[in-house]
Amino acid sequence: MNLLAVVTFIFFTGLVAVISWYLTKNENLDSNSGYFLGGRSLSGVVIAGSLLLTNLSTEQLVGMNGNAFMGGLSVIGYEVTSGITLIFMGLYFLPRYLTSGFTTVPQFLEERYDKGTRNIVAILFLISLGVIFLPVVLYSGGVALNSLFNISAMFGISEQAALVLTIWGIGIIGGIYAIFGGLKAVAVSDTINGVGLIAGGILIPVLGLKTLGDGSFSLGIEKLIINHPEKLNAIGDAAAPVPFSTLFTGIILINTFYWCTNQAIVQRAFGAKSLAEGQKGVIYAGFLKIFAPIILAIPGIIAFHLYGSEITKGDFAYPILVNKVLPTPLVGFFGAVLFGAILSSFNSALNSASTLFCLDLYKPIVNPDIEDKKLVTVGKIFGTVLGILAILVAPYIVNAPNGLFEFMKKFMGFFNVPTLVIVFVGFFSKKIPAVAAKVAIFVFMFLYGMMQFVYKVNISFLHVLGMLFLLCVIIMVAIGYIAPMKTPYVQSRKEEISLVHWRYAKPMSSLIATTTVYVYVLLSHRGLVGLTENIGSRFTMITAIYIILSAILFVMVDKMGVAKEKEVIKQTV
Repeated sequence: MNLLAVVTFIFFTGLVAVISWYLTKNENLDSNSGYFLGGRSLSGVVIAGSLLLTNLSTEQLVGMNGNAFMGGLSVIGYEVTSGITLIFMGLYFLPRYLTSGFTTVPQFLEERYDKGTRNIVAILFLISLGVIFLPVVLYSGGVALNSLFNISAMFGISEQAALVLTIWGIGIIGGIYAIFGGLKAVAVSDTINGVGLIAGGILIPVLGLKTLGDGSFSLGIEKLIINHPEKLNAIGDAAAPVPFSTLFTGIILINTFYWCTNQAIVQRAFGAKSLAEGQKGVIYAGFLKIFAPIILAIPGIIAFHLYGSEITKGDFAYPILVNKVLPTPLVGFFGAVLFGAILSSFNSALNSASTLFCLDLYKPIVNPDIEDKKLVTVGKIFGTVLGILAILVAPYIVNAPNGLFEFMKKFMGFFNVPTLVIVFVGFFSKKIPAVAAKVAIFVFMFLYGMMQFVYKVNISFLHVLGMLFLLCVIIMVAIGYIAPMKTPYVQSRKEEISLVHWRYAKPMSSLIATTTVYVYVLLSHRGLVGLTENIGSRFTMITAIYIILSAILFVMVDKMGVAKEKEVIKQTV
C-alpha cells in the first residue's frame, strides 16, 4: 500500500471529524431534542445531504453495482422511484409528523392505535436494524475497504481476518460518532462527506469509461451503449433482477417505507427547523436520487465490459473496478470518502435505534419519570451493545445468496411493509382499531415467511410484498367495519416549529415526476438501448422534449398553488 494513500486517508477522515466537532461543540446533548433530533435546528440542505449519504453507502455501492453487473440496469428501479416516494414524504407524511411534534414513527402509532402497537413496531425496527441493516453496512464496508487498501497484504493476514479487522474498525469509529455526538453530529458529518462522495462517486464511472474507451471518454460511452445493449435496458422483463412491473408493487412499497416511515431516515426530517425546511430537504434529496444510478449502477456495467471474465461474484465488481481504474494518489481520498459513506449509514442507524429504544420502549415501559440526561446515557449504553452485536453478525453476511443487496431487501420485507401497512391505514382512516394493526402485522409476517421459505412461489418477492400489502389493508378495513373504534381518532397539534409549507414543494415534485419518466425513456428501446448510430441526436431530442414539458408543468403547478393560496387567504379574511 502506498504511504501517500494512507496519509491522505487519515487526513481527510480526521478533517471531517474535526469540522463536525467544531460545528456541534456547543450543542446541548443532555436533552431529548438536543441528542435525538439535533435540537430541531436542521436546514433543508443539511437534511438533504444527510438523507443522501445515509442512503448512499457501501451496501448500495457494492450491492447495487453487483446486481447491475449480473443483471443490467433494471436494478435502478430502487433508486429512480425513490424520487416519487420522497414526494409522498414531503407533501403528505412530513406535515402530519411535524404537526404533532413526533420524535419517532412509533409515537404516531401509539397516538393512532395504542401502546401495544407502538411496542411491536419499535421492536421490529430494532430487530431489522441490529440483525440485518447494520451488519450488511459493516460487511459491505469491509469488502470495499479491503479491496481498495489490500489490508490482508498490508498486515500479512488472511482475507477473512482482514474483513473482521475492518468491520471492527468501522463499527468502533461509527459508534463514537453516533453514541457521543448525537443526531446533529451525524447529520453535519454526513453533509460534509456527501460532497466528497458525490465527487469521488462520479469519478469512478468517468475513469471507468475512459479506460473502456482506451483513453477516450466519449468512445467509452459509445462502447457502453453499443456493446451488450441489453445491460443498459432499465425496462426489465420477468427474468430480470427487477422486473419493470415490480415498480408498481413491491418497489414502490419498499421505497415508501424507507423514505416515509423508516426511523433511520425520517429522523433527519423530524429534526427540521420548520416544515418548509423539512420539505426542501426531502424534495432536494428526491431529485438527486433519480441520478444516483450514475454512481450506483453504471460502474457495475462498466466492470462487466472491462473485467467480466475475471469477476466471479457480483459483489466484487465495484471494488475491483475502483482498484483498477483509480490512480494511486487518489486512493487515500476515495478511501476516506468511502469510509465516510460507511460511517454515515452505520452511525445514522445506530442513532435511530437508540432513539427508538429510549423513547418508545425504555422510558414509557421501564422508567416513565427518568430525567433527560439519564435517558441519553441509557441511549449511549444501548447503542454500544447494539453496535457490538452488529459487528459480531456482519462477517456471516458473506454467505448471502444472490448478493447482499437482494438479501437485505428480501429479509427487510418481514419488517418494512407490515409497518407501512399500519401507518398508511392509520393516516387515511379514523375508526380502524388497534387490534386490526396487530392482526395485519402477524398475518403479513406469517404469510411472507411461508411464501419465501416453505411454499416457495415462482414470482418475484417484490410482487409477493405487493399482494400481501393489499391483503392486509383489506383485513384492516374489514375489522374496522365490523368493530370500529368508539371514538374516532383526532390527531394532536403541537406546533413546536413553523408549519408553513414550502411554496415550491409541489412544482419541484412535478419536476421529479417528469425526470423519472425521462430516465426510463432514455434507458429503454425507445431511447438509447440498441442504437448503433445517431446516438447523439436521439439523446438531444429526448432531452429537449423533457426540458420543455418539465418547464411547462412546473409553471402550471406553481400558478395553481399560488391561486389556491390566495383563495384560502380571501376566505380567511
